[in-house]
Amino acid sequence: MSVFSSESFDNHEQVLFCSDKDTGLKAIIAVHSTAIGPGAGGCRMWQYASEEDAISDVLRLSRGMSYKNALANVGLGGAKAIIMGDSKSQKTPELMKAFGRYVDSLSGRYITAEDVGMSVKDMEHVATQTRWVAGLVRGNAASGDPSPFTAHGVFCGIRASLRYLNGSDDLKGIRVAVQGLGNVGYNLCRELHQAGAELMVSDIHAVHVERVVKKFGATVVAVDAIIGQEVDVFAPCALGAVINDETIPQLKAKIVAGAANNQLAEARHGEALRERGVLYAPDYLINAGGIINVANEIKGVPVTVEAGMAAVEVVYSTLLEIYATAEQEGRPTSEIADEMAKARIEAAKAAGGWHIAA
Repeated sequence: MSVFSSESFDNHEQVLFCSDKDTGLKAIIAVHSTAIGPGAGGCRMWQYASEEDAISDVLRLSRGMSYKNALANVGLGGAKAIIMGDSKSQKTPELMKAFGRYVDSLSGRYITAEDVGMSVKDMEHVATQTRWVAGLVRGNAASGDPSPFTAHGVFCGIRASLRYLNGSDDLKGIRVAVQGLGNVGYNLCRELHQAGAELMVSDIHAVHVERVVKKFGATVVAVDAIIGQEVDVFAPCALGAVINDETIPQLKAKIVAGAANNQLAEARHGEALRERGVLYAPDYLINAGGIINVANEIKGVPVTVEAGMAAVEVVYSTLLEIYATAEQEGRPTSEIADEMAKARIEAAKAAGGWHIAA
């Protein structure tokens, strides 16, 4: 499969294939756009079924980061990296260091951080080889684990969605189905529980489910049944493409608002949701909390946790703006968000774009 002929290729500026025989590293770094600033986005480690799946995923994820960073107004472009392999059995400090050397070879065009299958500790290994790493726990402006900030953005997005649909953002008694209980999903459940929401949850890892049930009294649902629950909000917080031809007819929730990237399997599924009367929170907007906070670290600006959380709450107002525009124009929210992001990227290009300092 050629990168250029991939359906997920979107005029990416650069795609770097990385291989290291000694550590077994097989990685791809995709830089989608540096028009607004250096390409920033996390690195995930996943056991892909094929190289084609890995290429498609990194291309889609990096494009999503460009749109996310553009809408968040953080002065960053979009990029992403994937490492092919099982993060539980194949990840080593040496492998992460090898990845770090490839990041460093891009001289600041790509700034990495943690994503699915990664941890802050992994990023510390990367940081021994390059300074182009964010989400660390040490350093003058270190921002640490981005997961709580991402979760808070999703929480704000759910509240904004409820307000737009029902006229109130009160979560007491609101039923939310959370799919995926990793770091972001767990923190989202915590905030939802504290606000009085009723939780239905699923995850492929039993230990994640047990933790949320014990802490927040959630009701467990089978992984293949979570999307069809009688709830107010469906919050996908696992991997992407969960909104597709097969799952859309199963939806009973009137709101889809979660942390997963690339929730729509295809662009046309945004319109399919609109036609069913389902309010969709564009994923790269509602899950932007992590990058909003990490951006301060990248810029060398230390902020308190409280200030970081407050900055993330811009998700609430931006979502309301997109919802209003989508309703006024009779178009899907995903389309409106895409157009807003693209316009900001094109404006940056017209103004001369970002360049690496000499």
